[in-house]
Amino acid sequence: MTARAPIEDVTEDAAVMQVGEPKHWAAGVPGIAHAMGPAIADMGAGRALTLLTDMNQKDGFDCMSCAWADPEHRKTFEFCENGAKAVTWEATPVVIPTTFWAEHPISSLRERSEYWLGMQGRLVEPVYKPAGDDHYRPISWDDAFTLIADRLKAMESPDQATFYTSGRTANETAFAYQLLARVLGTNNLPDCSNMCHESTGIAMGETIGIGKNTVAYKDFAKADLIIVMGQNPGTNHPRMLTALEEAKDAGAQIVAINPLLEAGLVRYKNPQRVRGIIGHGTGIADQYLQIRAGGDGWLMKAISQRVFAAEDANPGTVLDHAFLAEHCQGLDEFRESLADLDPETVLRATGLSTAEIDELAERYLHADRVIITWAMGLTQHRDAVNIIKEVINLLLLRGNIGKPGAGASPIRGHSNVQGDRTMGIWEQMPDAFLDGLGREFGFEPPRAHGYDVVKAVEAMRQGRTKVWIAMGGNLVSAVADTRAAEEGFAKVGLNVQISTKLNRNHLTVGDEALILPVLGRTEIDMQATGEQILSVEDSVCAIHASRGKVQPLSPLLRSEISVIVGIARALFGDDGPVDWASFECDYDVIRDHIEHVVPGFEHFNERLHRDDGFILPHGPRDSRTFPTATGKAMITVTDLEYIDCPPGRLLLQSMRSHDQFNTTVYSLNDRYRGIKKGRRVVFVHPDDLAELGIADGALVDVHSEFSDGVDRVVRAFKVVAYPTSRGCAATYFPEGNPLVPLGFTALGSNTPASKSVVVRLEPVR
Repeated sequence: MTARAPIEDVTEDAAVMQVGEPKHWAAGVPGIAHAMGPAIADMGAGRALTLLTDMNQKDGFDCMSCAWADPEHRKTFEFCENGAKAVTWEATPVVIPTTFWAEHPISSLRERSEYWLGMQGRLVEPVYKPAGDDHYRPISWDDAFTLIADRLKAMESPDQATFYTSGRTANETAFAYQLLARVLGTNNLPDCSNMCHESTGIAMGETIGIGKNTVAYKDFAKADLIIVMGQNPGTNHPRMLTALEEAKDAGAQIVAINPLLEAGLVRYKNPQRVRGIIGHGTGIADQYLQIRAGGDGWLMKAISQRVFAAEDANPGTVLDHAFLAEHCQGLDEFRESLADLDPETVLRATGLSTAEIDELAERYLHADRVIITWAMGLTQHRDAVNIIKEVINLLLLRGNIGKPGAGASPIRGHSNVQGDRTMGIWEQMPDAFLDGLGREFGFEPPRAHGYDVVKAVEAMRQGRTKVWIAMGGNLVSAVADTRAAEEGFAKVGLNVQISTKLNRNHLTVGDEALILPVLGRTEIDMQATGEQILSVEDSVCAIHASRGKVQPLSPLLRSEISVIVGIARALFGDDGPVDWASFECDYDVIRDHIEHVVPGFEHFNERLHRDDGFILPHGPRDSRTFPTATGKAMITVTDLEYIDCPPGRLLLQSMRSHDQFNTTVYSLNDRYRGIKKGRRVVFVHPDDLAELGIADGALVDVHSEFSDGVDRVVRAFKVVAYPTSRGCAATYFPEGNPLVPLGFTALGSNTPASKSVVVRLEPVR
């Protein structure tokens, strides 16, 4: 094993950055090299092969880097390049030594990059920063738990505590964690879903009654048409490319709708097929629409308008009249609203031509089974909820929900973000869940809604948060408006971060701070009753087991559940309504409680211990039953916003690089987009650069423009001419976060609208 923590930090000197041509295909032999090379170099051949061949297997552990579904027939190498990088990052044998904390003041660590922090190795001992000190120092587990309990007991109200959750947390952990918060007396349970798919949950909840995927993995190969909107599967969920390839083999057409040209949506070289190694690979998109950012809802309206026109031309042959009559309401109002849809507004909002829109409409009209799948390219717009409602409208018109090969397919980016919500990680859980929780444990859960992410940051800034506890994650870097987040965390009395690796949130603290190190998903979790398993829920509502495969790096590491139990026992003792000690000894006990509280988990332990796991019930998918207020799917009339971009301005979105998972940066490279050794870039169409009088490769300051008059700017970004839609620009997350005000959020979901930002570029003088 040759892994070493870097001594020197990476440079962000624009002169060092290299810019090449973007790729037009994804994966292939380079994908294998970029997956296996670092894994073997950093973990050693034995550890790497043990972990990677057990990844996403029925008796192995679940990948922590995305929530893409597992096929029924899994291959030996059921992982992708970025999944391998996530495992390598977590399972590194490099650990942070005790001497590190004395050698590195917090103030100096703040100057380091996110990449450098993560590369220092695994956290293996609890550490504590006292008030007024600039160093963390080791602390015992018992003392850490006592400290947390003391600070929680000293609060004037339970709502002065906030419990944040990352989407990689397992179902059992999430259930125990939300129970801890609610027994304490608060619903302050923000999570990463507030920043990604909250808009999906709101829109689908209001229209079909369930905010989850309505398709199964096997439906992709049964579809006639798959419309991929606002996502880059080649980087963010690469195993999805295999499902798209299988759909193409079965005769499906695929349409990509995305402002940027992305390699994985153009062509895929499957490294487990001969044609992916030595051949041309598989062309993915039959039609690629480089839409103006935020124009997706207008496009859906235009396609729906054409569906009604086709029905008028051939009555009774286009709409699914039987489905609409039995299962839907609002059709007439929706049809009437489209009568006045202005074609010029559609063209201006989408940046597309009439011919392009007509072509997509023809594909939709000739397909009996249609899947529309999307990610954060839709959910992080100011008008995201309405955009997704228009997606649902289009699907409903031809009965494309609740039949094989058709449906709505939001793709989650965290491995268990959907499961966390199922387990109660939400600041607005419905009364039915809270009633069940109260009956099961004999207490009255709080009913007032708690903080989502944006409200939690606002509360910190106002000094209303005394204790912050985070189960994973790196919120200070993940949330919009970096300066506001830093101001908030600086006012928190006690900041508790439960983590595997060092990140910026550990360094953005107020009076006191704790870092509590936990087992990774790759590590064996041994408790009093023996080896434990956990469970996760993927994007298609499938529940399956996850089992660690290698020994923990340190005997000091505890499981996430052990940490929750330690806090709870120090806080409540052993005489309260919950037998916390039994949770830690045997995770089957937690699952028995889940079975009694959460619908769909009957015989949880029995079904989980089978190799295949099980799929949660889903009314719209399974039986075309819609748990809305009326019992029918709601076809809705929306009033879409048009984002006006004044002359000389661009519409900016933020996104990940290829060597990145959320705020975790694996390297400064983005090989699909042609970037090496740098991240401070802004991608702009070459014709827009010509109009602005800015040269390709120039350094610019990027300013966002909002009515509050605050000059939000990120400086010295390198301009890269790139095939994106006209009038649009893109930069990396979290580098672009300072441009987005905390209160600039999606209407109805309060998700930061980081893909609807009007900016101007000013050359660096």
